[in-house]
Amino acid sequence: MAYSRAYVEITNICNRNCSFCPGTVRDKRRMTMGEFQRITEQLQGITEYIYLHVMGEPLTHPLLPDFIRCAGEKSFKVAITTNGTLLRRCQEELLNARPYKVSISVHSFEEGTLESYLDYLTQCMEFADQSSREGILTVLRLWNRGYDKGRNVDTLAILQDFFREEWKEGSRGFRIRDKLHLEYGDRFVWPDMEALEGDDRVFCYGLKDHFGILCDGSVIPCCLDREGAITLGNIYEQPIKEILVSERSVQIAEGFGRRRAVEELCRKCGYARRF
Repeated sequence: MAYSRAYVEITNICNRNCSFCPGTVRDKRRMTMGEFQRITEQLQGITEYIYLHVMGEPLTHPLLPDFIRCAGEKSFKVAITTNGTLLRRCQEELLNARPYKVSISVHSFEEGTLESYLDYLTQCMEFADQSSREGILTVLRLWNRGYDKGRNVDTLAILQDFFREEWKEGSRGFRIRDKLHLEYGDRFVWPDMEALEGDDRVFCYGLKDHFGILCDGSVIPCCLDREGAITLGNIYEQPIKEILVSERSVQIAEGFGRRRAVEELCRKCGYARRF
């Protein structure tokens, strides 16, 4: 039983209300150190990579550096995804904790004055510059193609002026230099139980190469099940290895293997239809 990564939501609290993110109606919660310890103990031998994100902004959790160090002591490689607005405040502690990867969604800042936008980009760029030079894989993300209202052109120009490096273009963006990348992506529609149901012809890597754990311990098949609509079990109550081989988990994985969605939420997932 091996997965390329597990998404562990250490909090569902966020300091932003971005238009591309539907948020969650679940009770606001932060994972405790004891809970995180229990989860990482169970994930040993299942995956090498832990991504500290499903919903919420991980930098709002005061124990984030401790979580990174805790996972690192168990030989996990830890990745985080952040909206970037708190990087200046958290930079020193975050870098000292030594995550494996930091992805910064620089499309998160959509409103405000040009001055505030430039200040936001500056703190993202300054962090990315230092983190990549310290050997941390750093990715600046523009996952808003088609919805940027022309701002991505300006953003790219600002980034290229700040990082006067190699800028080698690839299929998903640019390699700015070693350990530093810019990544493009299309905006996608999150799965929603209230959405109209499509047919069952979809594909997903959920339960094939990844799964998620919400901050209350709910185990979900993929990182887009923001409300835990497909809760397979609770890691605080049942071993993760049992949950991942349960009848429902197996049916979901086998269904995707046939390019069929057996769960209602999966039939309402715009992202899965990309495949």
